Amino acid sequence: MTLLSATVLLLLVTDPLGNVPLFITCLKGVERSRQVFIIIREIFIAFVILALFLFFGKYMLAVLHLSESSLRLAGGIILFLIAIRMIFPDPHGLFGDMPDGEPFIFPLAVPLFAGPSAVATVLLFAAKEPSRLWVWFLALLLCCLISGIILGFSPLMLRVFGHRGLNAFEKLMGLLLAAIAVEMIVVGIREVVAM
Repeated sequence: MTLLSATVLLLLVTDPLGNVPLFITCLKGVERSRQVFIIIREIFIAFVILALFLFFGKYMLAVLHLSESSLRLAGGIILFLIAIRMIFPDPHGLFGDMPDGEPFIFPLAVPLFAGPSAVATVLLFAAKEPSRLWVWFLALLLCCLISGIILGFSPLMLRVFGHRGLNAFEKLMGLLLAAIAVEMIVVGIREVVAM
């Protein structure tokens, strides 16, 4: 996997375009200059969390005695479930009732950005090719920078594309993510059968 393909995969998993309406909803009532600060802060927190899993996740996997095949299968299943939710969204929203006030860590950094699928993806990168950790780190950094820019322009994007346009983008990303998830599951099954 190249730097570009890893960055694209992380962008599909973190889904900044699909998260634009959720970020707007969570930041409703917060002044615009403060919104930009919150977006930068939350993306940075998510980046730190994912980087920790990238560099130290293999030790956690060793302690839990998890194989790369089981991680690949679990990651593929989680990605597939996320893809299904992107294609067929829940009418009640992802998080139910939200606490009042400015969001901090939940739900923007975790689980909206650094959710189970993103954690599984970086763990899989590290387990599959540990010699390329700095490439995966750079892909994660690029993903966070691009996502921060997209989310920073979220009010403008909502005005230009509207809710329907953003929903269409989210469904398209869901289809691509479903295909990636199925490929991960197929490879994981092949590895288990070959054991």
